Amino acid sequence: MPEFQRFSYDVLVIGAGGAGLRAAIEAGATGAKVGVVCKSLLGKAHTVMAEGGIAAALANVDDRDNWRVHFADTMRGGQYLNNWRMAELHAREAPECVRELEAWGALFDRTADGRILQRNFGGHRYPRLAHVGDRTGLEMIRTLQDHGIHTGMEVHMECTVLSLLLDGDRIAGACGYDREKGRFHLWQAKSIVMATGGIGRAFKITSNSWEYTGDGLALAYRAGAELQDMEFVQFHPTGMVWPISVRGILVTEGVRGEGGVLRNSEGRRFMFDDIPDLYKEQTADSEEEGWRYTQGDKNARRPPELLTRDHVARCINREVKAGRGTPHGGVFLDISWIKERLPKSAEYIKRKLPSMYHQFKQLADLDITEEPMEVGPTTHYMMGGIRVGGDSQMSSVPGLFAAGEVAAGLHGANRLGGNSLSDLVVFGRRAGRFAAEFANANGTAKIDEAELQAIAKAALAPFDRGPSGENPYQIQYDLQETMQDLVGIVRVESEMQQALDAIGQLRMRAERAGIAGNREYNNGWHTSIDVGNMMIVSEAITRAALLRKESRGAQFREDFPGKDAEWGKYNIVIRRGGGAGGEMQVERRALTPMPDELKAVIEEMK
Repeated sequence: MPEFQRFSYDVLVIGAGGAGLRAAIEAGATGAKVGVVCKSLLGKAHTVMAEGGIAAALANVDDRDNWRVHFADTMRGGQYLNNWRMAELHAREAPECVRELEAWGALFDRTADGRILQRNFGGHRYPRLAHVGDRTGLEMIRTLQDHGIHTGMEVHMECTVLSLLLDGDRIAGACGYDREKGRFHLWQAKSIVMATGGIGRAFKITSNSWEYTGDGLALAYRAGAELQDMEFVQFHPTGMVWPISVRGILVTEGVRGEGGVLRNSEGRRFMFDDIPDLYKEQTADSEEEGWRYTQGDKNARRPPELLTRDHVARCINREVKAGRGTPHGGVFLDISWIKERLPKSAEYIKRKLPSMYHQFKQLADLDITEEPMEVGPTTHYMMGGIRVGGDSQMSSVPGLFAAGEVAAGLHGANRLGGNSLSDLVVFGRRAGRFAAEFANANGTAKIDEAELQAIAKAALAPFDRGPSGENPYQIQYDLQETMQDLVGIVRVESEMQQALDAIGQLRMRAERAGIAGNREYNNGWHTSIDVGNMMIVSEAITRAALLRKESRGAQFREDFPGKDAEWGKYNIVIRRGGGAGGEMQVERRALTPMPDELKAVIEEMK
């Protein structure tokens, strides 16, 4: 029988990005014993890839901003499918969380009078994103890590979590293995905070790092937690498209916030051609007005390049399909043109967008201060995730909490840029606090030793099948191709039904996956575990997208291109069936009614 190295905690945090670290800090502040498990090295979480900034209504650049405007912007961006309570808490608490990061050592860019500088970003009415050049996520992780390691948390780096463990219907802990040596671990815990991020690696073209294989969603689903809004996958409009080796790497929205414009192969700013009715009153109707907005003119309206990401991505996709794309299948994003308006524009671009300058120079041999970039949509963010309570962040499984991208609710049908980083700290803090309270109120749960051994045996099965089994890398590649081609930016029922059939075949192949070698440093083994999680999230995305017979936010159905008011009353919720097969159950769930005072805020801000 495989041996397990055993650890015991009050609160176990799975994931060490912004949400996980903030949850661990908060839980530790209550006196709870906290363990953190992460898939990569501490400090290497995908949060470091968030570039543009953290959204909070500090009103340092425009004093008209406040939590009410931020709340209304977030609800509008999410097409009103958001959990309104989460949107309210997020807008109210984000400024305090940003100031907390500053107090812990985060070095934000500054206004002339020394306050935190804020920049324009898509979907935000006023300049709202506190930032550190275009490296904000890196600074945030550095700050949280430096602060967190002094709070007593124990960190288990480079570990894969295989399963959550239950005692009856409540959380008892988790088990997994360390990726370096392949030794099994048991983490017994009174409560767990899931903070594992997203699902981007289920698609072929993505800005997401290798860790994003949907582990947290799949673990929670198998444990009985409900998932929500899985049809809403955000395709960021600007990822690199050339060279092919860097396709999908993110190009921050900050480029457009600083004055960058989108042009097709004919040189036309095509975003002016299609401005949604919902945003017409807030969008510039001339290039001159759009430029003045990026330079801080309070009387100007934002340029159409700063419309919501779902809309910009579809507009780019339309231009490429119409034959007006770039040589490598994208469109042009041009920041170099500002030399017509600003003296010393090259120095300005390098100061404001240092990472972007070096990224294109090193990876594409292109100087963004002199030439336009080629960009196209890339799988970027999952609005859906584990269904949680707005205040506590607890899932439908007692003792299981979730925060950050792995949790659903805040963003509704589409996320605004910059809201992801503030999401991490606002709800990471809340999840940590309520997880510690749950642990304090509940005793240690029992571990089922027979279940533990069965999990270990199943994890080792690919070694038993050996190299004659199915290749896990090929299974992963085929799944990514299926999702990219059949459940991508533009969806249609026949293709999604085809995708479901393909996922079923791939699942059977995954059950026959085999690998060579031993348990040490075996990436084939890790991939064979990952693909099982990716199957669950891919099926959930596809089934939810099929059920929602309308286009809304990040979901665009070519066979149902319009928005249906009736569908605006429901979230789609997914859970595991209770039968022997445990088939996926998909249902509509009515939205919780919004209080009149918040309805009034939305009406006021229209």
